[in-house]
Amino acid sequence: MPLREHLREFRKRLILAAIGILIGAIAGWFLYPYAFDFLANPIVQATEESGKDAKINFAGLATALDMQVKMSLVIGVIITSPWWLYQLWAFIAPGLRTREKRYTIGFLGAAIPLFLGGVALSLWVYPRAAEILLGFTPPEGSNYLDAQMFMSFAMRLVLAFGLAFIFPVIMVALSAAGVVKASTWMRGWRWAVLLISIFTAIMTPTPDAITMIIMAIPMVALYFAAVGVAGLFERSRRRRKAALEAEEAGEASGFAGP
Repeated sequence: MPLREHLREFRKRLILAAIGILIGAIAGWFLYPYAFDFLANPIVQATEESGKDAKINFAGLATALDMQVKMSLVIGVIITSPWWLYQLWAFIAPGLRTREKRYTIGFLGAAIPLFLGGVALSLWVYPRAAEILLGFTPPEGSNYLDAQMFMSFAMRLVLAFGLAFIFPVIMVALSAAGVVKASTWMRGWRWAVLLISIFTAIMTPTPDAITMIIMAIPMVALYFAAVGVAGLFERSRRRRKAALEAEEAGEASGFAGP
């Protein structure tokens, strides 16, 4: 496809993904109270068990409304992940051959569970992080948590790990489309491990290294698994190409005969 067609295709897929997320955000608007209670519950439990005081503070008149809109969008991104992940694949798919486009089910079958798995991992870490961080408050102190910062922290954690977990699938898709070779991914494994370590160090809310390592290990494993799958795709493509060339050569020699 020419560059202009690529840009048109990108705009089309982006608009379709945005429409889907917007529809999901409408559902997220009604799910917001449950999501807020889920995120606030670890704070409430941690303070009750320690006997300390903690409140979630809405500083401005419009803060509660602004927070509900933002959380509705995040919820929309999560519940419509099959839709916008399909749009991502549909943008990459024109670079594939006809027989390779059947991998759509495989892409979605891997990307959706990985994205939701990353979201689930962040939600598993979040309550433990809240308990540890609140534990640093002195016995005579109280916590008044700014709602904007509190919820932004939680939403950033959820989206960051969800997107990080689908990156290996994107790696495989780019290799299948012939954009990046598996050998290129493999040569950059040191940089990948370094970037994953930095990412988990920044996104892990607890100060201990154990939690960071626990979160980094599955991401590193997924990276190397993606390199292996990308290598298999390339090997399969080379075999098909060699078989096709041999078949064409055989047909050419047949026509060249007496």
